[in-house]
Amino acid sequence: MPLDAAAIATLKQVSTATLTTILLKKGLRNVWMRGARPLRHGNGRIVGPAFTLRFVPAREDLATPESWSSPISTRAAIEAMPAGCVCVVDAMGIRDAGIFGDILCARMQKRGVAALVTDGVVRDEVGVLGTKLPVWCDGAAAPPSVAGLTFVAWQQPIGCGGVAVFPDDVIVVDDDGAVVIPAALLDEALKLAPEQERMEAWIMEEVEKGAPLPGLYPMNAETKARYEASKK
Repeated sequence: MPLDAAAIATLKQVSTATLTTILLKKGLRNVWMRGARPLRHGNGRIVGPAFTLRFVPAREDLATPESWSSPISTRAAIEAMPAGCVCVVDAMGIRDAGIFGDILCARMQKRGVAALVTDGVVRDEVGVLGTKLPVWCDGAAAPPSVAGLTFVAWQQPIGCGGVAVFPDDVIVVDDDGAVVIPAALLDEALKLAPEQERMEAWIMEEVEKGAPLPGLYPMNAETKARYEASKK
């Protein structure tokens, strides 16, 4: 489902670090996807609904170049991706078979996909970078996906980097990595995260003025009162 433009604008102002703190306070400790690092830094912060893809270990009768023409293929999945989505791919952390290369990434870019996030790797790294598709992954490898993986489905629950991701969960990526906001907690995140950012910005100002950390971070009652007064 498309995200409200106001929600996207709000989350683009919130770091993934802040989001992990907010979600931790809600009891979610496992929301940062391991191995999903920006292939190129400086993409800014990107927000979008998750469009999920799932690989399983390679099986020789299924993981073949001929499978790329199958109705159940990465090619077919890309044609189903809506503009603005973040493609999240469960590659089981396999690092010796690239899930996508430059041609597939170029097609995703043309379709308006906001970003690609995976715990696996890409191939044709220079070409992928040339497509300008923002990519978070665990590096690059020359072999194609079928050398180590079998593609099986899209828009199903997956595990990416040890994190459960469901279709239409909200993905936020920046230079610190990729974080999932469960769809059911989006409203809470939108309400709490901007205030967390404001509070931490105020604390940073106090640190720059020379304030000691005890009682400041975390705030004691006196500091909270000063902070609340500063907002008026």
